[in-house]
Amino acid sequence: MTIYESDLPGVGKKFEVELEDDERLVIVTHNTGKREVFLKPDKDADSDKLFELPDRLARTVGTILEGAYFQPVKSDQVETMLSDETFIEWFNVASDSELVGQSIGDANIRERVGVAIVAIQRDGEVIAPPGPETVFQADDTLVVVGDQDDCTEFEALLGSNGQR
Repeated sequence: MTIYESDLPGVGKKFEVELEDDERLVIVTHNTGKREVFLKPDKDADSDKLFELPDRLARTVGTILEGAYFQPVKSDQVETMLSDETFIEWFNVASDSELVGQSIGDANIRERVGVAIVAIQRDGEVIAPPGPETVFQADDTLVVVGDQDDCTEFEALLGSNGQR
């Protein structure tokens, strides 16, 4: 799969994603945040507009497509690549984790293993960003940013059910 990116001066950016049978999905991200999605039968054809979304809805739909809310197939990890070496990953805190009952500040996670905790999903709520006084609880889902090795090291602190 190849993705082509181009600037649209005064408008925003255009991304073309090669699909099967030479089709292309075209996504235009406007400077205002609006997204328009088009389909081209082939690279030289005119595109047909499929739909458009305002910024907030586009971000929500993107998160759903990414699998942050639901993984249709059991997966050992949920991750999003920010760059070749940096990931956003979701981890569950097991009841037997050494982190349960500790605050983020006291656990000293960033200095110990190198990941940053950017959000916590707890009981249907999202704490973003969590402060150093935020206390870890069993069954929290932690959203962290770090490289692959740091994320693997962090996983060891999460207890028996701390799978990604």
